[in-house]
Amino acid sequence: MTLSLPILPNSHTFAKQLNEPHELDFKSICVFIAAGFFMGSDTYWKDTVCLLPGHDHELDTHGFLLNSNPNFKWHYSPNNMSFDEALEAYITLFKSIVAEQVGENAVILPLSGGLDSRSQALILKQMDNPVHAFSYAFEGGYPEHHISKQIAAACDFSFEQFDIKKGYLWEVIEDLAAINGCYSEFTHPRQMAVLSQLKQMQGVFSLGHWGDVLFDRGVPEGTREADVIPLLLKKMIKPQGLILAEQLWETWGLTGDFKTYLIDRISTDLNTITIDNISAKVRAYKTSHWAHRWTTTNLSVFTAAHPITLPYYDTRMCSFICTVPEDYLADRRLQIAHLQQDKSLSRITWQAQKPFNLQNYHYNKVPYNIPYRAWSKFRRTVQELIGNPYIQRNWELQFLGADNRKYLEDYLFDSQFNKWIPKSIVNETYNRFLKEDPLHTAHAVSMLLTLSVWYNNCRDNEVMR
Repeated sequence: MTLSLPILPNSHTFAKQLNEPHELDFKSICVFIAAGFFMGSDTYWKDTVCLLPGHDHELDTHGFLLNSNPNFKWHYSPNNMSFDEALEAYITLFKSIVAEQVGENAVILPLSGGLDSRSQALILKQMDNPVHAFSYAFEGGYPEHHISKQIAAACDFSFEQFDIKKGYLWEVIEDLAAINGCYSEFTHPRQMAVLSQLKQMQGVFSLGHWGDVLFDRGVPEGTREADVIPLLLKKMIKPQGLILAEQLWETWGLTGDFKTYLIDRISTDLNTITIDNISAKVRAYKTSHWAHRWTTTNLSVFTAAHPITLPYYDTRMCSFICTVPEDYLADRRLQIAHLQQDKSLSRITWQAQKPFNLQNYHYNKVPYNIPYRAWSKFRRTVQELIGNPYIQRNWELQFLGADNRKYLEDYLFDSQFNKWIPKSIVNETYNRFLKEDPLHTAHAVSMLLTLSVWYNNCRDNEVMR
């Protein structure tokens, strides 16, 4: 049997590996700890692989992988076209993909304050499908749904807003583990907090994942070849995650050193992409690895509620990106130009450039942004003083406070888990989080939590999905 996977599948497919023992793959787990996602075809086990995207996979009748060959090669072949021609081609393709994906179904549209879902809203606004939009914001954080509500109103969509509450994780953590297989840490998919409400909606999801990577620079302007590996390490690896991975690498008696192993892995994967343009090459690398093993993992939460569609994941969109000059992709130029065609949508705040919008975002610089920055800092300071700290990250809602700590510690210091991950290492990481650097250590704590749940809930019950 041959299984052909697209450039960006919307789910993971696992297979068994011939001639490999059913043993934990400690090297792969170290990468998972440092980065928050597995690389390539890695899984928790040596005899289990996640099938690579953009490949044809030959499997035997028992589900064992026999052979894999690429069915797509990333390239950079910019067409000789003007920006206006590229814009027209992008809009035409985008409309075609969205229309084909959603068909005659009602559409459920998660809206943010950014550009990807707003671009989908503009397309859906021009279609006849009923659209129900929703958005969420962290309790005590930036009210992102205020922007989303304006977008929905400008498009005449029905709208629903949710506040992500403190401590919601502990009621759903084992359900989430069953949904994503513990292939992602648990503080990112905030949609899990409102899964029951999502299930009550009607229609198919239209999700805007990965548009921000496809339609922007792959690397900062001026990046040289020698800068690429350090840049990817900085983007991929969390420093405290790296420390934890190095500690476990040594505890598990693995040969060599972890960081060298990691750099070699990244270098090897980069070398398979034969593109001279550095920006296009890094975008291809990110899409092949980050998108597939990080972003795709938690799409399963949406799938648990309704069927999903992803216009930016479509093979035609990825192929189109390979033909667009980098200058047109840089700085979100195509998306911005598309949205500027609709005055009502483009005049709504762009969250990344708040309080500015798509018509005046170029004023987000000194001295024009000083009043907003001063007011924003004052507001956060007042919140801190009255004991209501400004929330920017999901882990702050799930890990901080006495009640959260009790739940967290029950997992981190579970006696069975500490037979695998030494209590001394867990204690060192957790104390650093509590007493020294919660912002940067939260990732390492979250990875320990994920491993604890996996060890006790999923390790002996893995299902090939």
